[in-house]
Amino acid sequence: MFIIGSLGGNWEMNFYDFLESLGIANPTGTGWLAVIFTFGFACGVTWRFIPEVRSFALRVGWADQPNARRLNREPLPNAGGLAIYAGVVAALILATLLRPIVIEGVLAEVLTILLGSSILVLVGFIDDQFGLPPYIRLFTQVLTALLLIASDIRIETPFGSPIDSLLSILITVLWVVGVTNAINLMDGMDGLAGGISFITAMSLLAVSAQFPTRAAATLLLAALGGAALGFLRHNFHPSHIIMGDAGAYFFGYVLAATSIIGNLKVTTVFALVPPVFFLLLPVLDTTQVFVRRLMAGKNPLSTPGKDHLHHRLLAWGFSQRRAALTLWGITLVSNWLAMMLQGMTPIVIYATVISIVVLLGFTVWQRMRAIEVRSDR
Repeated sequence: MFIIGSLGGNWEMNFYDFLESLGIANPTGTGWLAVIFTFGFACGVTWRFIPEVRSFALRVGWADQPNARRLNREPLPNAGGLAIYAGVVAALILATLLRPIVIEGVLAEVLTILLGSSILVLVGFIDDQFGLPPYIRLFTQVLTALLLIASDIRIETPFGSPIDSLLSILITVLWVVGVTNAINLMDGMDGLAGGISFITAMSLLAVSAQFPTRAAATLLLAALGGAALGFLRHNFHPSHIIMGDAGAYFFGYVLAATSIIGNLKVTTVFALVPPVFFLLLPVLDTTQVFVRRLMAGKNPLSTPGKDHLHHRLLAWGFSQRRAALTLWGITLVSNWLAMMLQGMTPIVIYATVISIVVLLGFTVWQRMRAIEVRSDR
């Protein structure tokens, strides 16, 4: 009995040591279990809810019709963002029930981000179905960015100048609005925005899990990553449903907000490099699109076109699946570099990258298998 007890104790100590090596802020507590359950629950709810949303969307006409710019050849339901939002909210409610004491300490930050993202989901959904002028969308995005600032979720600029506060507000608004639109602009091909959001959420989760002060970000990112994975089960080519502006705004806003929780301080322009690397591909794609459209004398916000990176890959002969996987790979490499710039240990980086590859690989395999079963019937 003594030997068995010693073995059990050693196993427990080795397990906690392993969790600590992964950067878990409190490996002997149960907070990490709450994060895993939050991820799994968000994934399950989103995955199961998507077929219901799709069926209802087709009945009421919530769908993108085929045109010269879009890649779909038949009406494609565009209400997937509602299922993603429902999965995240349901998972956070579960987290509240599992860890009420921990949640209470970060409730204000979680609710602020959820409020801002809820506003954007509503505006995005209205835009998906009826269309909204660009200035209304931009105004709403600025408003939700200011909501974060009001709750002290911001990028600080401690230069010691009289305009530090103004600079902080300006940089935070530009970051939140920029990332929100960047994710939305990437949502032009099956599986692309969902995969990029999943990779980024998991990488940011690996970083935030090491800091007790970023508990709000950790929970939100776990729920967001789970919802993205559940959505990809139905969105990898050939897609059954797309997330629409509602889902893309939701992903972009939450990723932008969680990446600056913990009061990111910018004393030089280089301090922005690590957060930018997490979202490097969407940022670069949006930047080159804006520059090209401005040089052509077009409004970047209201002029659609086939000038995104995924359009170029398709023009080069890539299939949608190959193009998505290629851009996922580039995103994974940039997030790998971002984690290195954040000072993550090699074991944390390797564990995160392997987890991302395994989860995405399993999800794609499930999707391919479902397509084969359906084609055999």
